[in-house]
Amino acid sequence: MGIFDRHKQLLDTYRGVRASGLDPLTVTMERVLSPTEALIEGRRTLLVGTNNYFGLTFDPACVEAAVAATRAEGTGTTGSRIANGSYSQHAALEAELADFYGMKHCMVATTGYQVNLGVISTLVGEGDYLVIDADSHASIYDACKQTQATIIRFKHNDPSSLEARLRRLEKEPGNKLVVVEGIYSMLGDTAPLKAFVEVTKRYGGYILVDEAHSLGALGEGGRGLVEEAGVLDQVDFIVGTFSKTLGAIGGFCVSSHDGFEVLRVATRAYMFTASLPPSIIASVRAALKIVRERPELRTRLWDNVATLYDGLSAAGFTLGPQHGPVVAVQLPDIETTVAVWRALLDAGVYVNVAVPPATPGGLCLLRCSLSAAHTRAQLENMVEALTEIAHRFGLLPVEARRRVAAG
Repeated sequence: MGIFDRHKQLLDTYRGVRASGLDPLTVTMERVLSPTEALIEGRRTLLVGTNNYFGLTFDPACVEAAVAATRAEGTGTTGSRIANGSYSQHAALEAELADFYGMKHCMVATTGYQVNLGVISTLVGEGDYLVIDADSHASIYDACKQTQATIIRFKHNDPSSLEARLRRLEKEPGNKLVVVEGIYSMLGDTAPLKAFVEVTKRYGGYILVDEAHSLGALGEGGRGLVEEAGVLDQVDFIVGTFSKTLGAIGGFCVSSHDGFEVLRVATRAYMFTASLPPSIIASVRAALKIVRERPELRTRLWDNVATLYDGLSAAGFTLGPQHGPVVAVQLPDIETTVAVWRALLDAGVYVNVAVPPATPGGLCLLRCSLSAAHTRAQLENMVEALTEIAHRFGLLPVEARRRVAAG
């Protein structure tokens, strides 16, 4: 058995895609021009797949903060937080995030992936139970591999399924940690969080909410689904990332539980990784300030969500179950998905290809993500382009075309 043979099925699939000459993994943005456009293959291309929900990657305040921090403190920390990589700005950002959520504690890490991998696998161990939604992000599944806790899955977004699992564990010793996400990254659907919190607390469990895609996008103050669902003071841990709404890279965990600080000396993914450079910390602090002070960006984002989701729905596409900053277009198979993706790129629009095993239920998706920086005209042009391509591929019924033409 060769060293790559265990990945044969995945390798065969990838080679099949490459053989078609349509490899999504080879796309390079030669130059990013703005939050919504880049040069790809020498052509000005609309970006509808970059998770840049508020368009802050080019915000002058964020850019200038990063530049100033680099000039003042250099390009990197060259070490981990527990060695030589803890700067005053790290502590300042942690204090600001804790204040943002009204929590006592915050720990910042180098990526959102590391936060889930490290924190979840550290919170529970042998004799405990880790209870996760079946459609959890890869970082949560990877945390499952790192812990000695017993892993139990419940049906996606189904509080009754969660309750059934917790009821069976009611008399078992050990901690029960429930992990859910605010907005799920593939289909863009939102968790029934209030019901999840109620069920978890009734059975004496802890609940951790991953707000990677909902920070900034949901809640009156942009604190995510925990705020919108009215459970901010009831959840035990909130994790999130800086690589979506905040336009950078990194992750965090906030909590009000006493003893939280032990995570700094128990979480290996935090302990043995170089810390975020001063430029990133500075730009994230500026971006967090914008989230707090400019709610109009959230309004613009949701206006754009309605333009794209409703436009594609009217054209006859099968989409994710509800409006959200992630809009997933379902297509029949991998070959068709890659071919439609390529045709859309040729038409000047970049989106993500999402196919098994990365997707729930083996779905094949064109995954779009919206930004407050998109114009209505950009999104209407994208709907028109994708609709024309889908008709060319015979993917939409003629009746849908007549309905769109009739307005």
